[in-house]
Amino acid sequence: MTPFELAITPRPEDIDELGHVNNAVWVRWIQDIATAHWLAIADSAHVEAYIWVVVRHEIDYLGNVGPGETVTARTWIEEPPKGARFDRHVAFIGPDGKIKVRAKTTWAIVDRASGRVLRVPKEVAAPFLA
Repeated sequence: MTPFELAITPRPEDIDELGHVNNAVWVRWIQDIATAHWLAIADSAHVEAYIWVVVRHEIDYLGNVGPGETVTARTWIEEPPKGARFDRHVAFIGPDGKIKVRAKTTWAIVDRASGRVLRVPKEVAAPFLA
């Protein structure tokens, strides 16, 4: 498994009254990196056929990131899906090299045409597990 990475710098509206990235922004960034990973790796036919929805977030806030600091968002999938779901791991590494936020999120796959949750097809999961 090769982690997917993306550099993210907070916008002024991402900073809260405490002077660092707001907790809700981290949740948005978790979705942003997951979506970027999907679009970068998935077959275009799969992108057209399926959509992913979050069913659970487990997030540890370990440090802060302030204005102008760029974090490296890293995501990976350790295990094959279980039915319609799989767990995605995410870590945000600050400019000091320390993990600022880490998360384990559970996603379910939905068929775009029917709107129904379905078992993750092996060919959809394979590129993310290689």
